[in-house]
Amino acid sequence: MVEIGATYRGNKKCELTHPGGATLRTDAPKDIGGDARAFSPTDLVAAGLASCILTTLAMYGERHGIDVSGASAVVEKHMSADSPRRIARLPVVVTLPASVPEEMRERVERAGRTCPVHASLHPGVDAPISYRYL
Repeated sequence: MVEIGATYRGNKKCELTHPGGATLRTDAPKDIGGDARAFSPTDLVAAGLASCILTTLAMYGERHGIDVSGASAVVEKHMSADSPRRIARLPVVVTLPASVPEEMRERVERAGRTCPVHASLHPGVDAPISYRYL
């Protein structure tokens, strides 16, 4: 269990505190009255998905002797147009080094799809993951 503290700082901004001491600030998007100067709470979901996929891939790579150093991910956050406001789509493009052996790529990609954040998303959130190798 991890306990994360959240404090409302006014003007649609919060400060989050991790038990290890790290802090993070959030801000609401402009279209709902925020300043959009920090990640919104739904931005954090998108960022969490991308970082979770990369971390899961790295862990798989370590277990199987595959170096994924320099791997990156880009996630697009699409909000629903209807009410209630929610995340509708989170497509992710993962770029892996071309040095990942071709015979291992299918297994590596499958590992990325098993990340805990992806598994935790509501089934109504479309979250496709695509891979490319450079």
